[in-house]
Amino acid sequence: MLFIDWLILVVYLLCSLALGIYVSLKNNNEADYFVAGRRLNGLLAGMSMAATTFSIDTPLYVAGIIGTRGLAGNWEWWSFGLAHVAMTVVFAPLWRRSGVLTDAAFSELRYGGKAAAYLRGIKAFLLSVPINCIGIGYAFLAMRKVAESLGVVDGHYVFGFFTDTTLLMIFVALFMLIYTVLGGLWAVVLNDFVQLILALLGAFAVCYVGLDASGGMGQLLIKLESLGRPELLSLFPWTWNKDGINWIDSSGISVTTFLAFISLQWWSFRRSDGGGEFIQRLLATKDEKQATLAGIVFLIVNYIIRSWLWILVGLAGLVLLPYQTDWELSYPNLAVNYLPPVALGLVVVSLVAAFMSTVSTSINWGASYLAHDLYKRFLRPSAGPSEMILIGQLASIVLLLIGVVTALFSSSIGSMFRLVIAIGTGPGVVLVLRWFWWRINALAELSSMLSGFFIGLLTSVAPFLKIEDFGKRLLFTTLFTAVIWLLTLLVTEPESEATLDRFVRQVRPPGPGWNKIRNKLNLDPHDSLLVLVFRFVLGSGILYGGLLSIGAFLLHQERGGWIALSFAVSCIFLIKKTRLITQ
Repeated sequence: MLFIDWLILVVYLLCSLALGIYVSLKNNNEADYFVAGRRLNGLLAGMSMAATTFSIDTPLYVAGIIGTRGLAGNWEWWSFGLAHVAMTVVFAPLWRRSGVLTDAAFSELRYGGKAAAYLRGIKAFLLSVPINCIGIGYAFLAMRKVAESLGVVDGHYVFGFFTDTTLLMIFVALFMLIYTVLGGLWAVVLNDFVQLILALLGAFAVCYVGLDASGGMGQLLIKLESLGRPELLSLFPWTWNKDGINWIDSSGISVTTFLAFISLQWWSFRRSDGGGEFIQRLLATKDEKQATLAGIVFLIVNYIIRSWLWILVGLAGLVLLPYQTDWELSYPNLAVNYLPPVALGLVVVSLVAAFMSTVSTSINWGASYLAHDLYKRFLRPSAGPSEMILIGQLASIVLLLIGVVTALFSSSIGSMFRLVIAIGTGPGVVLVLRWFWWRINALAELSSMLSGFFIGLLTSVAPFLKIEDFGKRLLFTTLFTAVIWLLTLLVTEPESEATLDRFVRQVRPPGPGWNKIRNKLNLDPHDSLLVLVFRFVLGSGILYGGLLSIGAFLLHQERGGWIALSFAVSCIFLIKKTRLITQ
C-alpha cells in the first residue's frame, strides 16, 4: 500500500468517527440507543441487515469454500435463504407487533413466571457472550488475515510483549468503540448504509480485475475446466446426465451434509424466526410494512447481488493464484496483485467498512442483552435512561475485548462459522412453534436452547464425542435436542391463561394453534396461516430461481439459467395473485 492508499483509509475512518459523534446527539433513552427510537424505514433497516452480514470475513469465507469444495459448497450459507424468506413474509410483522426491545425480552411476553425470567437471562448471556463473541472473533480473524496478506503487519513482537498483529487489532477495536459506544444503533445503521455501498463497490472492483486478468468470463471457464475439478462449476454437488445422477465426491460434501443444509439447518438453527441482530433491526422499524420491506431489501442484496461477486473472485483466484495454501486469502491477494494505487486504497476501505459494519452491530446488539435483559431486568429495574446508556457503553467495551481475544486462538474462518452453526442448532423448531402453538412453554424453549448449545459444542470439539461429518453432526444435535424438549414439554405445565391472552392480544398470531384463545377473546389473526405458507413457498422460489439463474447465465449454462428464471417469474406472478386474494 502506498501513501495515497493509507490517506484514503484515514479519511474514511475520520468521517465514520465524525458521523458517530454527530448521531450520538439523538440518543435520549434506551430505545434510542438500542433500537434507534423505532424510526427506521425499511430501506435503511434492510441495508443495515445486509451490511451486517457483509463482514471482512464473508468474502474470504466464500473464497475458501470455492477453493476447497467448489461452487456447491455455498449451499452451506445459501440454505439460510429459506429462513430469511420466512423471516420476511411470516415473522417480520409478528416481531414488530410484539413491541419488545430484544428477542430475549420477548421471552417474558410469550411466557410467564420464573421460568420465563430464567429463559430471558440465560438466553441473553449465551447470545451476547459466547455466541456473539465467536462472531466478533472470526471478523477480527479475517481482519488479521487481510492485514498480514497486505503486508500491514507480519506478526513480529513489539516491546517484547505484543505482536504487531495484536496491537493492530487493539487499535482498530479502540477506534471503532468510540463511534459505536457513543452513537448506539443510530450510528451503527447510518454507518452501515455507507459501509455497504463501499463494500459492494470494493467487491465489484476485485471481481472486475479478477475476470479481466483471467481473460474474461469465457477464458476463465475454460481454464477452470482444465483443472479437472468438476465441483468448481457445478451449482449442485452432483452431475445429471443420461446415466442418472452422479455425486461429485471431490466437492467434499456428503449426501448427508447436503441434505442437512437444505432440509434441516435453516429451520433447526437458532435464527429460524429471524436471528438476534436482524430482529433488532425489525424491532427498530416504524411499522410492520417497513419491517417486511427491510427483509425484502436484505434478501435482494445478500443473495441476488452479492453472492456472485464473491464467487467470481473465488473462481478467479483458482486460476490466477494457483499456489496459495489458504484459499480464504484469494480476495485480498487478488486486490494486492492486480489493483493499482487509489483503487487498492478504496478496496481496503471497503474491507475495513465491511468489518466495522459487522462488529459494530455485534457490539451494540450484544450490549442490548447485557444492559436491558440482565442489568435492568435482574439488577437495577429502576435504572434511568442515562444509566442504561452508560451500562450499554460499558457492556460494548467488554464484548469487544472478549471478541479480540477469541480471534487470537483460531486460524480458520470456515471452522469458526461451522462452530457457530453447530452450537446454535436444535432450538429452531421450538422458536418457530412458539408463534403458532399455545402449548409451547418457557421450559421447553430453555431445554432446547441449552441442550442444542452443549450437544453442538461437544460434538464439534470434544476429542471422543466429535462427529466429523457436518451433516450427521447437525442431524444428531437436532434429534437429541428434540427428544429433550419434547420430554420437557410433556412433564411441565402450559403457560397460564393470562399470559397466553396477553400474547394473543399483543401479537395476533396466525394458525389453528391459537383458535381457542382467539375465539374466547373475539379476535381474528392478521393473516391466514395458509396464505403465509403459500407466500413462503413462492418467496423461496423467487429467491432461489433468481440466485441460480444469474449464476447459470454467468457460467454459460443457458438451459439451467432459463429454467431457473422461468421458475422465479412464475412465482412472482403467483405471489401477486395471492396478495390480491388476501385483500
